[in-house]
Amino acid sequence: MTRRGWWLFAAMSVIWGIPYLLIKVAVAGVPVPVLVLTRVGVGALLLLPVAAGRRELAVLRPHWRWLAAFALVEIVIPWLLLSEAETRLPSSLSGLLIASVPILVAILSRLTGGTDRLSAVRWAGLLVGLAGVILLAGPGAPAGDLGSIGEVLLVALCYATGPLIASRKLSELPPIGMTAACLAFAAVIYAPLAALSWPSSLPSARVLGAMAGLAVLCTAVAFLLFFALIAEVGPARASVITYINPAVAVGLGVWVLSERLTPAMAVSFALILGGSVLATRGGRRGTEDLAAEVAPRQADLGDRGGLPGDNCPAVGQQPG
Repeated sequence: MTRRGWWLFAAMSVIWGIPYLLIKVAVAGVPVPVLVLTRVGVGALLLLPVAAGRRELAVLRPHWRWLAAFALVEIVIPWLLLSEAETRLPSSLSGLLIASVPILVAILSRLTGGTDRLSAVRWAGLLVGLAGVILLAGPGAPAGDLGSIGEVLLVALCYATGPLIASRKLSELPPIGMTAACLAFAAVIYAPLAALSWPSSLPSARVLGAMAGLAVLCTAVAFLLFFALIAEVGPARASVITYINPAVAVGLGVWVLSERLTPAMAVSFALILGGSVLATRGGRRGTEDLAAEVAPRQADLGDRGGLPGDNCPAVGQQPG
C-alpha cells in the first residue's frame, strides 16, 4: 500500500470510530432529532456542491426509489435509533454492538441469494461472532439497558442491509452524488421533527463542538476521504477499517468519558472481532465481494457498501 493509502487508512480508522463519542456528548445537550438534522443537513450542504460540480446528481433520478430505501436503512432509521440508544448506553458499548455488522452482512447475503459461499471457517466465524453479541446483550446485560441494546442491534441490522441494496441496485451510481442525495433526503424527513423539539436555549460549547464534529468531520470530510481511500487501495483493503473502528470507539469512551470496560465487554469484543474476520474469509473472489459489501458498516452513516464495482458508495458506522 502506498504512503498516501496508509495515511488515508489511518485517518478513516480514527474518524469513523469517533462518532459514538460525539453522539454521547451531543445527546446530553440537544434532542435527538435536532442532532440528526444537524448532521445530515450540514453534511448535505457540504457535499451537494461537490456532487453538482462533478455532475453526479442528474443521473440519480431514475433510481430514486432504491435511493430512498437505501437512505432509510443507512441514515434515517439507524441514526435516530443509535442517538436515542446512546442517551442511556455507554458509547463504548454501542461501538462494540455495531462491530457485529460484518457478521450480519454475511448472514443476510447468504439468506438473500448472495453468491459467496459460506465455508466451514466462515460458519465458525458467524457462530463465534454471534456468541460475542449474546454475551453483550444476553442475561448479563443490565435490565434497564436491554431496550437500548435492542435499538443498537437494529442499527447494526440496518447497516448490514444498506450495503446489500447499494451493491445490487445502485452499484453504478457515482458515490459522492449518491451520498449527498441521501443526506439531503434525510434532512427533509428530519426537518419537521427537529422543529417540534428545537431547544429553547443555545447548547453548550462542548455540545456544539460535538455536533460540528459529527457533521463536518465524521460525515462530509469522512466520505470524501473514504472514497479517496477506495480509489487508492481498492474496496477489499479499505474494508479493513471495519475491524478497527470499534476499538477506537471503545478506547475513546474509556479514555475521554471514563466509561467502564468490563471483562465481559473485552471478551465480547474479541469474539465479535475474531468472528467478523473469520466470517469474511474465504476464496479470493468471495472475500473481496463480501468485504466490499461490508465496508464501512459502522460508519455511522454507515457505511460504504458495494460489490467489486468500485463506484458503489455507502452512506455509513458508522459509525455512527
